[in-house]
Amino acid sequence: MGIQLGMPGNARGATAPGLVDSHGRQATDMRLSLTDKCNLRCTYCMPAEGLNWLQKEQVLSRTEIVRLVRIGVDLLGVRELRLTGGEPLVRADLLEIIRDIRSNHPDLPISMTTNALGLDRRAVQLKEAGLTRINVSMDSLHPETFAQLTRRPFLDRVLKGIEAAAHAGLGLVKINAVLMRGINDHEAPDLVEWAVARGFELRFIEQMPLDADHGWTKAGMVTAAEMRALVESRFVLTPDPRNRDGAPAERWEVRAKDAPDVVLGTVGIIASVTEPFCADCRRTRVTAEGKVMSCLFSREETDLRDLLRSDADDEAVAQRWRDAMWLKPKAHGMDRTGLGADGFVQPDRSMSAIGG
Repeated sequence: MGIQLGMPGNARGATAPGLVDSHGRQATDMRLSLTDKCNLRCTYCMPAEGLNWLQKEQVLSRTEIVRLVRIGVDLLGVRELRLTGGEPLVRADLLEIIRDIRSNHPDLPISMTTNALGLDRRAVQLKEAGLTRINVSMDSLHPETFAQLTRRPFLDRVLKGIEAAAHAGLGLVKINAVLMRGINDHEAPDLVEWAVARGFELRFIEQMPLDADHGWTKAGMVTAAEMRALVESRFVLTPDPRNRDGAPAERWEVRAKDAPDVVLGTVGIIASVTEPFCADCRRTRVTAEGKVMSCLFSREETDLRDLLRSDADDEAVAQRWRDAMWLKPKAHGMDRTGLGADGFVQPDRSMSAIGG
């Protein structure tokens, strides 16, 4: 469902210099999906058989991606870029895209979220192309559990990719883990111990209602409070004194119980459902086919691809982007209303089709 220009209440957004919404927030963090395709089949994201992938002509081209980033940075105040998917490493021209963006924006932080399959062979090239940092999705340290969650027996390849990223200087490496009740939630302390020993920052993520099977339930989700309790069964957690500064993760310092004065590392918890951070959200998302989603859970999208493929100038594209973000909802509401006809309605798209 596209947002039409000129909708009532849009005028103030039309005059804003950046991606400002009607609640006073400004988006400076751009999440750009390069593809909806993925070589894993994570149970909380997509069905075992995969999805109906976009056709090549539907996906933004390298030139269109580079132009869109330039518009975001030069005209709309974007200050940080995250490349997502699907799995961005399956994109054949990934290195060229990063090189082009880096050439236009020498100082722009460019990170990427990946499952790390094949990263061991490409980490150095990605660093040389201009990538700043890596987030790796890895939910288990046990091969059997990893295979159960991803439907693929590739944990060894993921671990090799993480190691290669660290050696290539793509740090601080962040590890994203979704805890699933009765499957890998008991691994929380082990994951923390493994990450801090290697200088990585682990981030636990509450399972969100973005699965393609629409089987998510709030009752079945491991909450942020439960995550903290699991970690504190082995460690002491104290609030990170650094300003959160709009980040989705609430950070905690990790300390040993027998040496609480020593900080071993940090762990983050992204509690999108039970402890939402909507009031300070600074993200704007663009899907692989060029549609703006003002919120990860939005059911409304605004098409930029048609303008990119027309004779429209950069300002016309920027204006439609502004209009889309002006209508960003105040909050997703699932923490208060739950799912259902009278509350939050799950988006049609799964996470892989949106871009994290």
